[in-house]
Amino acid sequence: MTFVIAIDGPAAAGKGTLSRRIAEQYGFHHLDTGLTYRATAKALMDAGLPLGDEAVAETMAREVDLSGLDRAVLSEHSIGEAASKIAVMPAVRRALVEAQRAFARKEPGTVLDGRDIGTVVCPDAAVKLYVTASPEVRAKRRHDEIIAGGGKADYAAVFEDVKKRDERDMGRADSPLRPAEDAHLLDTSEMSIEAAFQAAKTLVDAALKRRFEEGLIRPSRSPS
Repeated sequence: MTFVIAIDGPAAAGKGTLSRRIAEQYGFHHLDTGLTYRATAKALMDAGLPLGDEAVAETMAREVDLSGLDRAVLSEHSIGEAASKIAVMPAVRRALVEAQRAFARKEPGTVLDGRDIGTVVCPDAAVKLYVTASPEVRAKRRHDEIIAGGGKADYAAVFEDVKKRDERDMGRADSPLRPAEDAHLLDTSEMSIEAAFQAAKTLVDAALKRRFEEGLIRPSRSPS
């Protein structure tokens, strides 16, 4: 039985950095599910196909190779904007959720981060985290990230973009962004990534110990 860690939260809350570190700590597979939507959007853009055709978008979604997701390429702002448009399409979400669930079954364990992991993709995950931060803090992080990468950004514009993303993610009819009822909340507004990691590690270790004692995971997977 694989061990699944579900990490949800809004853009620029720090869930991606935290997820990668947790996966590395435990030797688990990691998937940034947001990249699957970005890869679908990029495929449509590269082929010169319209973003508004749900049937075409679904076809592209079913062809996404989860092992070939290039974060550097897919992080482009234009791709993110396109991804947010197709992410509201139920058929696209169904196709990608199927692929994400298949990924979650990998041994010895997986860490998936996104917007609906704990609520839709992996509702039975062993550990669920909801990582958030204030819109102001998230906008500053995104602004600083763009500047550090050599780009140009206006904080006010980035802040408005963050608010619009939140409205789209939380307001969509299919799989809206919200914490699972049994998710542990991590507000990183005034928390370092190290503090967030240690808080998450405590929760993961406790869940691993519990499952080990119940005989649900192999002896080699018990926490040290």
